[in-house]
This record gives sequence, C-alpha cells and structure tokens, in this order.
Amino acid sequence: MPAEQPQSHDAYRPAEIAALIETAGVAKAALPLHRMATLALLAGAFIGFGAAFWCVAMAGVDPSYGPARVLGGVVFALGLILVVVGGAELFTGNALMVMAAVDGRITPGALLRNWGIVWLGNFVGAVGLAAAFGLSGLLDGPMGDTAARAAEAKAGLDPGAAFLRGALCNALVCLAVWLSFAARTATDKILAVLWPVAGFVAMGMEHSVANMFLFPAGIWAGAEVTAGGVAGNLLWVSLGNIVGGAGGVALAYRYAFGAKRG
Repeated sequence: MPAEQPQSHDAYRPAEIAALIETAGVAKAALPLHRMATLALLAGAFIGFGAAFWCVAMAGVDPSYGPARVLGGVVFALGLILVVVGGAELFTGNALMVMAAVDGRITPGALLRNWGIVWLGNFVGAVGLAAAFGLSGLLDGPMGDTAARAAEAKAGLDPGAAFLRGALCNALVCLAVWLSFAARTATDKILAVLWPVAGFVAMGMEHSVANMFLFPAGIWAGAEVTAGGVAGNLLWVSLGNIVGGAGGVALAYRYAFGAKRG
C-alpha cells in the first residue's frame, strides 16, 4: 500500500475562507431556536469576561492614553477567543453571514432571525454576567470604578460617533473571525483573533456586546447614566457593527471571492 500523503498544515487561502464562511453561515441560519439561543447566551457571557478582564487591566490607570490601552486590548481578546475556539453565536461576528445571504444560500428572513435571536441572547448573557459580578462583590472596588467610567463615557457619545466607532470596530472583529477561518489549529485561531481585537480596543472603538456588559456593570458600580443614553449607544453601535462587518468586510470579500462574482 502506498504511504498516505501528510495533510497540509498551510493556512486556508482567501477564496477557501470565503467558501468556509458561506458554509458556516448556512449552518448558523439552520440552528434550532434552543441551540441558537444557548450559544448566544454563552457568547454574551464570553465577551463579558473579556470586558471584565479589560476592567481589571485598566483599573487605576489613565484609560485614554499610552501602552495600558494596548494591554487592555490584548486581555479583552479573551472574549472573542472563547467565542471562536469554544464555539458560540456572536452578533457582531455573524455579520459575515451576509455572504451566504447575497449568494442566495440563506434567505433574508433567516439572516434577520439569526441576528435578532443572537443579539437578544448576547444581551441576556452579558447582563447576567454583569449581575453575577455585582452580586459577588467584584465590582465594589477599582474594577467597578473602571466599568463606571467606561459606561459614562459610552453613554455620552453622540449618535454619529457611536455609529462610526461601531462600524470601525466590527470591521476589525469580522477580520479577526475571517482570519480565524484560515487557521487549522486552535493556537493559530487564537493568534489570528488576538491582534485585530487588541487593535479595536486600543483605538477606542465600540463593540455592542461588550457594551451590553459594561453598562450594567458600570451602573451597579454607581455610573450616572440615563436609560436613553444606554439605549441610544446600543442602537447606534449595533447598527454601526452591522455596516462595518456586513458591508466593510463580508460584501467586499464576497465581491472578491464569491461564487457569483461577475
């Protein structure tokens, strides 16, 4: 018998990544409600853990300047690492499902169903984790102070800034997910996710699911924010996340590598 050829360990090429992401989009759209909701709850908690880790790293330092911002970005990447390697449904990353919708492999209704259920599941998971941190007493010191400052700053953003920061953020988040599809090992996936996520955090961009944790955590710790400020931020950042991920990444790569490009 001839010796079996070793399997290649090279990264998947961009055209192969596009095909993998479209196939993943079809599978995500077909998830039954209970599984989709459970994985969305997990993703909300996972991103919340990353945001909590960021609060620890930024406690007691000036969050607006310097190398501390880079450190905060690196530790925040914990959240997307858990989502990508562990497996979960994240609203921001699922913007890439637009590739499957544009090529007719899923319906617009299936896409919106996924986004709606996953957004709500992420919200419940993130808020639930923030409540657990509050009840545990972990928000009663510098960690809570950091969350409170972040919540007040985010609630004070004007809609245009929140939208644009959300779009820029999710371009990098979806690029992180895109790069993770090139990987063949868990280590490769972690390294692929790390730097795009660290970059968006260090540059002060807005991630809707992270904010779903930071707002309730900050409020628990005494942040002075209004319900309108919180709701407005989540609305405009979520819309920006869709535009940056679906338009800035998914449609661009679909045009470059999609099966029906002309």
